[in-house]
Amino acid sequence: MITDKTISSLSEMLEKKEISSREICQAYLKRISDLNGRLNAYITVDPGMLMVEAGISDERRSSGKQLSRYDGIPIAVKDNISTKGVKTTCASRILSNFVPPYDAHSYEQMKSRGFLLLGKTNMDEFAMGSTTETSYFGPSKNPFNTDRVPGGSSGGSAVAVSSGMAPGALGSDTGGSIRQPAAFCGVVGIKPTYGRVSRYGLVAYASSLDQIGAFATTVGDAAVLLSTISGHDVRDTTSIDREVDFRPGDLSGDVSGVRIGVPEEYFEGVSEEIAAVIKNKISLLEKSGAVVEKISLKYTEYAIPVYYLIATAEASSNLARYDGVRYGLRPEGINNLSDLYLKSRSEGFGREVKRRIILGTFSLSSGYYDAYYMKALKGRTLIIRDFQDAFSKVDAIISPVTTTTAFKIGEMISDPLQMYMSDILTISTNLAGIPGISVPVGVDGKGMPIGLQIMGDHFREKTILSLAANVEKTCEKIKPEI
Repeated sequence: MITDKTISSLSEMLEKKEISSREICQAYLKRISDLNGRLNAYITVDPGMLMVEAGISDERRSSGKQLSRYDGIPIAVKDNISTKGVKTTCASRILSNFVPPYDAHSYEQMKSRGFLLLGKTNMDEFAMGSTTETSYFGPSKNPFNTDRVPGGSSGGSAVAVSSGMAPGALGSDTGGSIRQPAAFCGVVGIKPTYGRVSRYGLVAYASSLDQIGAFATTVGDAAVLLSTISGHDVRDTTSIDREVDFRPGDLSGDVSGVRIGVPEEYFEGVSEEIAAVIKNKISLLEKSGAVVEKISLKYTEYAIPVYYLIATAEASSNLARYDGVRYGLRPEGINNLSDLYLKSRSEGFGREVKRRIILGTFSLSSGYYDAYYMKALKGRTLIIRDFQDAFSKVDAIISPVTTTTAFKIGEMISDPLQMYMSDILTISTNLAGIPGISVPVGVDGKGMPIGLQIMGDHFREKTILSLAANVEKTCEKIKPEI
């Protein structure tokens, strides 16, 4: 079945002329038609445009002018990544009809290699959430159990890859928004070092934390996608020009002598089932030659308050542009400018987005800036130093991705504090700007996927991908029965 193939397998089939891009795209469109009504992974799919692009790709191959070995393979893209001429809604009413006049750098990179746009995936509104339940277009559903959340905010991308509605996908990660849904849906998800991938064209939530990354069914495919979108971009002042040394051929999987740190703080409050599976995989790495030692990341407990002060403050600033004039919804019956602002935002934003804007505006306000936002910045520095100290002793850090497996839809949405706490094991990597990957390593007693997290020092994607490739070899393939 075509939709069971990896990106690498599809590439080989295309090169051997065993299949055409049109046939691949038709198979995925059929899969989307069959499943998206149940899983709600996609917000926008344009079959006509996709088939035209597939035909052009096939013509390139037939004339020997393919753009890369991946030319003609369709990929899903999270709906906060700008795509010229295709709606980019951020799963919000306020942008429900917005069509960008330009492409994001990451999507440009994909197109330059011949990857095609399969569709735009569902997400938490403006990437604010951990379950994809805050989407204006309704929640996505976990393909392993449709009563449960897929995680978020990149839930639609995770669902699309997990269910065979896409061979790979792009997502964004501000506090775990790739790794957590990857863990919940049983796929590989990687967030790169801050600055490794340009944020140009990514609709901003929290600018100092946001990074674009990738979902795939294998570690090798994740490396393909991440290496494709990595690279310097002059349009993003935080973009860093570094060599891309983590393509699939660069990943040996050899862990001999690799020093792995296991932080005791990252196992507190974690379910016994998850902890047991993660510790078993660490033992197998040790048997393969890795050196394992216990470490402490003592400021982990402060990650949640630090993150939610910094992220909401930046969101308050970034979302100020949605005023009914420059972007977004413009309601009827407007009498003055104050009315326009009030109605545009009241009617355009959902509850969680409003909550975070209010929190951020409060923490930046006169009289509270030093007490909240400035303290959070100091707390972030301590967390960064925590990791710097750890990486002076170890090459990588391994932990669970989440404290539990996927919970039921509606279970946490009415309790924001409980929801925020679910990100405790992923947030620190964003605060420190380091790379992290989630690898599926098993299922719990209810058949829900478990993810293992590997974190590395800045620009050590090759290290964590090689470790992930080794872990992957010891795991059975996890696939939903849908």
